[in-house]
Amino acid sequence: MLYHLAMWLKESFSSLNLFSYLSVRGILGVLSALVFSLALGPWMIRKLHDFKFGQVIREVGPKSHQAKTGTPTMGGVLILCAITLSTLAWSDLSNRFVWFALLVTLAFGLVGFADDYIKIKHRRNLGLTARQKYFWLSLAGFGVSALIYVTAKTPVETSLIVPMLKDVAIPMGLFFIFWSYLVIVGTSNAVNLTDGLDGLAIMPCVLVASALAVFAYCTGNVKIAGYLGIPYIPGVGELVIFCTSLAGAGLGFLWFNAYPAQVFMGDVGALALGAALGVVAILVRQELVLVVMGGVFVAETLSVMLQVGYYKYSGGKRIFRMAPLHHHYELKGWPEPKIIVRFWIITLILVL
Repeated sequence: MLYHLAMWLKESFSSLNLFSYLSVRGILGVLSALVFSLALGPWMIRKLHDFKFGQVIREVGPKSHQAKTGTPTMGGVLILCAITLSTLAWSDLSNRFVWFALLVTLAFGLVGFADDYIKIKHRRNLGLTARQKYFWLSLAGFGVSALIYVTAKTPVETSLIVPMLKDVAIPMGLFFIFWSYLVIVGTSNAVNLTDGLDGLAIMPCVLVASALAVFAYCTGNVKIAGYLGIPYIPGVGELVIFCTSLAGAGLGFLWFNAYPAQVFMGDVGALALGAALGVVAILVRQELVLVVMGGVFVAETLSVMLQVGYYKYSGGKRIFRMAPLHHHYELKGWPEPKIIVRFWIITLILVL
């Protein structure tokens, strides 16, 4: 019903000639995804309760997290539905960039769904094996990276753009496929590692997606791109709708995911959202900027890598009390809401 309402509104705006304005459709994208999430959120939480899709908490994690056992998970399905319907309702569906973004998001979401389902079915905090998950994520990542490469229409679409150096564009050739794969899969796993506290991951995703919407708008506008000295890529502006839909869906989900959470997004949400941010950054040629904007995700990932590496090297010693990084601050005695809000503030600063 909501989809049909969105299509009716789309036709109405088209008759008023407002649909030609990317800014209008971007606003409609965020609002429709937000309304969809808020409207269907309570129903989905009830269904997850009915199906007994409760979170299984790791025994090795902070003891305070044991109280969260049984909280409904797989709420990321709500986010993905909201993003997909809003994007389909307001985007130009003949645009290849839109389909690349949706394809990656849904493919990674499907892997996350399988991982979550296995955890719930077997009542354990281990879903797909590391090898299985890596295989399917790699298949999706390499597949879409190859599609982006073979459909590129201008050299700049496969060149490395260095921030602040306006005349530097390094052609990558076939290496672009591997580079894109690293960005997409790496960002996906980074968001997944960050998703350990109520609302911790979703708000940074909203902030980064909003900033990427600005990049998409500027990159797809020949005058603005020329004025700013960033690459102009025809048609990439349509990603504004996808990004604002992600932001709206994320804000709607945060309504229920805020501390204390009524629902968790699960791997189905975290893996998909990370991949979505990664592929949009690739398409607007701002993957190096993504590293800065997603600094919280980077720090969380590095904390795990350093912890594991040092533990093996030192024969059992640790750098942090627990990794990822947010657990370190938990064990130092910081209240969960304080960690969450401070990580949000840091993300906002990095995005700016």
